[in-house]
Amino acid sequence: MTYYEEAEVVPELRVRVGEGGEGNKGDYHDLAVRDRPGNGEAGGEPPSPRRSCGRLVWYLVKLFLLFSCLGLLAGVCIKWVWPFLMDKEVIPIINWETTTFSTPVLAVLVFASVAIFPTLLLPSTPSWWVAGMTFGYGFGFLLIMSGVIVGVSLPYFVGSLFHHKIQNWLEKHPKRASLIRSAGRGNCFDQFRAVILIRISPFPYIFYNYCAVATNVRYLPYILGSLIGVVPEIFIAIYT
Repeated sequence: MTYYEEAEVVPELRVRVGEGGEGNKGDYHDLAVRDRPGNGEAGGEPPSPRRSCGRLVWYLVKLFLLFSCLGLLAGVCIKWVWPFLMDKEVIPIINWETTTFSTPVLAVLVFASVAIFPTLLLPSTPSWWVAGMTFGYGFGFLLIMSGVIVGVSLPYFVGSLFHHKIQNWLEKHPKRASLIRSAGRGNCFDQFRAVILIRISPFPYIFYNYCAVATNVRYLPYILGSLIGVVPEIFIAIYT
């Protein structure tokens, strides 16, 4: 027996359930067998290999174009923008500072900028250059390191006031925060090594000062790892 349902022909089976006999014909139940798209093996077809290959090729093309544009932009900045800023802005300011202020005043300014600028999310590398040019490698290095101690400690304690907000931001970006969270795991020595690796890595120096407290890293491994991790960058800044 068949009947029509939504413009489809559906076969119907009627099965009698019950004991046999002349007086007991049992109860009849209707079983409808429907063969519709999406049920069983007749569902959606798997994507063809040609389509998957096309998507992969298009993804690689977009990735290549993205990195090409970034490389071109970096080349333009290194070739023209950075030398222009150095010649027209940075070097004149450094020369003005070294000729205007006396050596003791300049030492105070360098220490203050290295100590305060990271808290204000400002770069302090130009002050490192001034320290190297004015005070040499020895005293300039000690002056920078003393300012770095304050510069990485202030954001750590200030960030503790916004611990929950920073924690929520890290939870919204788990992939970006995976490297930062590694510093808060293990014992003090493990945290010390992780902080050194983060300081050496290209991760932004200023932002980690605030994010470190949200990873529950202790202050002692944080400050020691930070001091050791920034030594290569300081030497590069002094020698340049």
